Amino acid sequence: MASLQLSPTNFPSCWPAPVRRRCQPVRCAAGERQALFDRIAPVYDNLNDLLSLGQHRIWKRMTISWSGAKLGDRVLDLCCGSGDLTFLLSEKVGSSGKVFGLDFSKEQLSVASSRQSLRARPCFENIEWIEGDALDLPFPDSYFDAITMGYGLRNVVDREKSMREMLRVVNSGSRISVLDFNKSLQPLSSSFRDWMIDNAIVPVASSYGLAEDYAYLKSSINDFLTGAELEKLALDAGFSNAQYYEIGAGLMGNLVATR
Repeated sequence: MASLQLSPTNFPSCWPAPVRRRCQPVRCAAGERQALFDRIAPVYDNLNDLLSLGQHRIWKRMTISWSGAKLGDRVLDLCCGSGDLTFLLSEKVGSSGKVFGLDFSKEQLSVASSRQSLRARPCFENIEWIEGDALDLPFPDSYFDAITMGYGLRNVVDREKSMREMLRVVNSGSRISVLDFNKSLQPLSSSFRDWMIDNAIVPVASSYGLAEDYAYLKSSINDFLTGAELEKLALDAGFSNAQYYEIGAGLMGNLVATR
């Protein structure tokens, strides 16, 4: 299997390869958040399984389905982390397709590349990992047939710019599918979510020595956008339509927008 790579190799000659942007400052999130994701990378997958009781795998498959990715497509998993959505996209587009997994965390990309090397499925050879910036994507206009983003939009420093960048690089008529925690306006749902963070997520993270790293979750969700606000964000960026779905008993949400 391919090892970690930092630049696509099949771009039109008139476009600079992403490796030329590799040394620019990454602005996908504030510096402390980048360091956070580097720190949690070694245990990130185990924690996801524990904290969601394995349900995150269902949510991610729903995200892939909503993206509309199909056999032979060229697709992007933005803020890919350790690659869960990336691998699912690879299965969806097959060996005739192409998948780029982009993240600002070198450690997360290293874990993703190691997972790729340990898996024997031929389609996974179509994956290329890129260290890059969600606010300045190193791809040509209208380059992708679908884009996914899992738990990334909440952490970028400029959501409007990130949304405009996704609009720029996705084909006309194609979709983006964005999974994240749901910011519910229902008091019961928000209270249950906060209780889960305080009494399940942070205590479990504490057993890995990561209590402080996961304690930011509550504030980051409170600072996030509601479903209606996410739909407006996509429409204001220029997407033709947007629909938000609450999933996971209202704990999670998925924005689907079509260019």
